[in-house]
Amino acid sequence: MHVNGLDHLVLTVADIERTCDFYVRVLGMEAMTFGAGRRALRFGSQKLNLHRKGAEVQPASRRPTPGSADLCFITPIPLESVVRHLESQHVDIIEGPVPRNGALGPIQSVYFRDPDGNLLEVSNYADGD
Repeated sequence: MHVNGLDHLVLTVADIERTCDFYVRVLGMEAMTFGAGRRALRFGSQKLNLHRKGAEVQPASRRPTPGSADLCFITPIPLESVVRHLESQHVDIIEGPVPRNGALGPIQSVYFRDPDGNLLEVSNYADGD
């Protein structure tokens, strides 16, 4: 077996439309509908499928819980601009910019939460990738 990428993750949320609004407005993702009315957020070549708590699409994780995710997104936008954008959207920054280690090397990160309390990290690689 060999895997070489991540296609999608599932977020269990309290309110799908509130989640879509936040991720579109704050992170610039594209809200989409697929299948039989299912909702997702697309960015780059990945997506976040959304399940509403109590109405999860089966099969689902054993304990689907809003607010249990910790996700890191990479952006080419300088973090100073990211911070200004977050402030303009009235998003509270928890920490950052701070140095961290990404999958491909050193990153600089800013942390904040989505409406369900999921921890979100937006990062730049030190070499600008």
